[in-house]
Amino acid sequence: MIRRIIFFVITLAFLVALFFAYQKYQVFFKANVPNELDNKFIEIPTGSSFEEVIQLLTKNGFLIDSTAFRETAQWMNFQKPKMRAGRFEIQPNWNNQDLIRHLRAGKQATVKVVLTNERLPENVAAKVARFIEEDSLGFINIFNNRNYLEELGYTSETFMSIFIPNTYEFFWNTNAKEFMERMVKEHQKFWKKDNRLEKAKARNMTPKEVYTLASIVGKETNKNQEKKRMAGVYLNRLEKGIPLQADPTCVFATRDFNTRRVTNYHTQFDSPYNTYLYRGLPPGPIAMSSISSIDAVLNAEKHDYIYFCAKGDGTGFHSFAKTLKGHNQNAAIYKRNLRARGKR
Repeated sequence: MIRRIIFFVITLAFLVALFFAYQKYQVFFKANVPNELDNKFIEIPTGSSFEEVIQLLTKNGFLIDSTAFRETAQWMNFQKPKMRAGRFEIQPNWNNQDLIRHLRAGKQATVKVVLTNERLPENVAAKVARFIEEDSLGFINIFNNRNYLEELGYTSETFMSIFIPNTYEFFWNTNAKEFMERMVKEHQKFWKKDNRLEKAKARNMTPKEVYTLASIVGKETNKNQEKKRMAGVYLNRLEKGIPLQADPTCVFATRDFNTRRVTNYHTQFDSPYNTYLYRGLPPGPIAMSSISSIDAVLNAEKHDYIYFCAKGDGTGFHSFAKTLKGHNQNAAIYKRNLRARGKR
């Protein structure tokens, strides 16, 4: 009888232990991330607490059982006063250990920041803030910090020339200063390639000056085939001391970016950016310049053209002339083409 009781007690204890072991197994090793996720990425802001991380995981549908996650987190010593920030890709059917290990030490998922043709620093700030944690004000503050810009070798006027349009990968929790450090490295890398520094020096221009002229060329034409010729026109004007008279600089000066037509208001507006009123290059770029426009200036056509005029035939191309007489003839053709297309 006693043996039966002892056997029963031992068996019961074994079953209880087995039950608790199974419960622990369920907590630690059972899948706790759903097998279907609407969004695989979670973004944990800088300075988040453990409770805030759990709220994010729960709110975004990454946890089946938050209690089991808490228990595993305690066992794995995951809870910290400030949790690791970043953007992480979560896989379906992960268990709690998988999830915690990834959030604690796994590789961050990057975001792609696309810089193209932004006009002003505040446009860059707004664009970048769409992709990473730092808000636009954080970028604007560093963009407007004159002391910081001087340390980098720029002024508020030349600052935009630091940006080389491209698609860049960043960690989501990159801050404004880290972003700028990356832009400086990309800028240096760009100018060291393809003999760009040497080509600029051969034209007696600094990279900032090349960039500034390229920003004008890019606003005058979006046809890569004629950018080198367009750049040649402006280089000829600079060499001869002729005012650039570039309409896009007047638009920039007035900030009248929605205008469809440049009028006397624009060309008579007093600003160092108005190349009708002031000879030479403006103080800085009038927009972020494309790589094709930069290379067009560095590899500009050698010719005697001084003038250019839109063809007016809907192609977006221009006619070029060496003399005012030839330019006037092109202008007459432009007007005829517009009338033939019902534009005037």
